Amino acid sequence: MKVLLINASPHKQGNTFIALNEVANQLEKNGIASEIVQLGVQPVRSCIVCTQCKSKALGHCVFDDDICNRVIEKMADSDALIIGSPVYYGQPNGAILSLVQRMFFSAGYLFQNKPAASVAVCRRGGATAAFQTMNMPFQMMNMPVVTSQYWNIVYGREQGQASLDSEGLQTMRTLANNMAFLLKKIHSDGEPQYPARETWQPMHFIR
Repeated sequence: MKVLLINASPHKQGNTFIALNEVANQLEKNGIASEIVQLGVQPVRSCIVCTQCKSKALGHCVFDDDICNRVIEKMADSDALIIGSPVYYGQPNGAILSLVQRMFFSAGYLFQNKPAASVAVCRRGGATAAFQTMNMPFQMMNMPVVTSQYWNIVYGREQGQASLDSEGLQTMRTLANNMAFLLKKIHSDGEPQYPARETWQPMHFIR
């Protein structure tokens, strides 16, 4: 079993990495593999709803000039997802929102039913709003949202300060323990056991 963690911070070894690395280390103690992917500083396209991924049944985004399809490939070999982002003006980094929207739209089948969680890292405020924003897409993809002892928030401004947030890091370890517990339950019989789903019945309110 493997958990894919996405670091949306432009700082490779910043506070968001510290939070996600705490999760990764605790997952390892539970016998769960993990990989942290760094979005970095290169641009990430936004979804333009061209629907080429759907009409051509590509299974990935039609645009292949950024990290999106590389992350989709990694998700094919992963059993769960955790995204972490710094908080900008009460919101997650725009790059992670663009990435998630394109991944879920073009390759949603790779994310269905897999446990997920988000982590928000901030200086002072806005973390709960960012945290809620990152969790919203999971619920539309039938992804069980993994909880912790508190909202998944770690505090720190200057690089490295997150390591001083003892409660925040404990929250990360609890998140990892809960993720490992759920994954082991899902895979207890070898093949993943997911609930049966009804066929989607979309509708619009305008008739």
